[in-house]
Amino acid sequence: MDQKDFAVKTTIASKISIIVRTRNEERWIASCLKEVFSQNHQDFEVIIVDNESTDSTLAKVEQFPVKKVVHCTEYLPGKSLNLGIAEAEGEFIVCLSGHCIPTSHDWLGNLLRNFDHPEVAGVYGRQEPLSFTSPADKRDLLIVFGPERKVQRKDSFFHNANSMVRKAVLDRTPFDPRVTNIEDRVWAQQVLQLGHVIIYEPEASVYHWHGIHQDGNVERCQNVVRILESLDGRIYDASHRLSVEHLNIVAMIPIRGVSKKLGGAPLLEYTVNSALQSRHISSVVVSADNEQTARNALAMGAQRVILRDPTLSQDYVGLEKVYRYTLERLAAEDNHPDVVVLLEVTYPFRDRPLIDDMIDKLVAEGFDTVLPAKVESNPIWIEEEKGIRRIDEGFIPRQYKKPIYLGYKGLCCVTRPEFIRNEEIVGANLGVYPVDNPYSCLEIRNDRDLELPGAMLRNLRLPRDIRPDLSIRKTGSGLTNVPRAGRLLPQGAGAGKR
Repeated sequence: MDQKDFAVKTTIASKISIIVRTRNEERWIASCLKEVFSQNHQDFEVIIVDNESTDSTLAKVEQFPVKKVVHCTEYLPGKSLNLGIAEAEGEFIVCLSGHCIPTSHDWLGNLLRNFDHPEVAGVYGRQEPLSFTSPADKRDLLIVFGPERKVQRKDSFFHNANSMVRKAVLDRTPFDPRVTNIEDRVWAQQVLQLGHVIIYEPEASVYHWHGIHQDGNVERCQNVVRILESLDGRIYDASHRLSVEHLNIVAMIPIRGVSKKLGGAPLLEYTVNSALQSRHISSVVVSADNEQTARNALAMGAQRVILRDPTLSQDYVGLEKVYRYTLERLAAEDNHPDVVVLLEVTYPFRDRPLIDDMIDKLVAEGFDTVLPAKVESNPIWIEEEKGIRRIDEGFIPRQYKKPIYLGYKGLCCVTRPEFIRNEEIVGANLGVYPVDNPYSCLEIRNDRDLELPGAMLRNLRLPRDIRPDLSIRKTGSGLTNVPRAGRLLPQGAGAGKR
């Protein structure tokens, strides 16, 4: 039978059941489901099969109209899919990994259009790397998932990270529930032997941040990737990124006691104002330990103030515990951040682009955490039990020294909630955002620090002629702004996401 007999059709009217397998996918699941529910073909249901997630995956799933969540223990790939398929009502079954994100609104329709011929048992789609995918994984994805559609009669390659299968075939030949890996290829081999065909459809594409293999020489992989990209004519960088607009990005500002004043304005107000000017931050949350500071923070424009337990304000308690408490309080209110921006009030001299630039860097390059840092070229020593030890490269011209970065976590730390939940704050995959403005790193911690030159303060005047008209409501362990009709926000407060 000729390949033209398997030509695609423009429309096939059939209901689809989308099975999404998850385990600790809080970084990806919201982006995944947003794209799924934005498809042009809308006759589908979504079933989540979750393997004992311990993060906020299931809380994020609840924000979408999924049909059902099936809980799976003792995970095996075929077994988990079969659990979801048992709940499915569709004529066709889509298998989608919770960390795969459809690249277009036609993804689902492009899978479906291949099933006009009854011999077609399954279709799998393209998997494309993201900008921050490792060279080894990027190489593998580019080699395996090419731009040309294929009809497979003997080749049993099939991939359930992004596939669609005819349910009538699955009823006769289900996925093997016992195999530990490649249940997709085992199934494909079986249906090919029964006389069916498999189709690879490159127009049904998803972003997949990791590849199908895990090893490889990094330098060699980078060279292979350059060659493959040149052959393909596409560069997998700026166009292969997650959308910041789809993310729930929360700023957390901890404060102890009453804020000191600088230039007539509380230090807290400078930091709240910086967060409100961000284009990416969805909400600004202040963690306070007294009601007066809480009310002041709301008057400054913060959307939420959480009054924490007084024991968390002791000198010996680190901020990681304060951040964890704040995150837990937000989760109790069904607010589950994708990204958290940590800001301390002792840094009032932030450049306006800093916060959004750091958020963009984290999302575009896939870092766990991004910290601002300044390159230090002066001699540096560290005190140890055996004495003082120099840790820079010695007295050589600074242009030849390897850079040593001094981090400023309080200035801004953009990180993932999973690290705050574990009281770590900073993940292993760290990105550095260079700070060039010497004033940005100045920290105001005591009265002496407040005696800064007036010329510097003139550049930091806040818009004080417009103040919010607020009603205060106490809710549980915190306070919340209740906007009245026609209330005014501080200048720049409407710039971020709401």
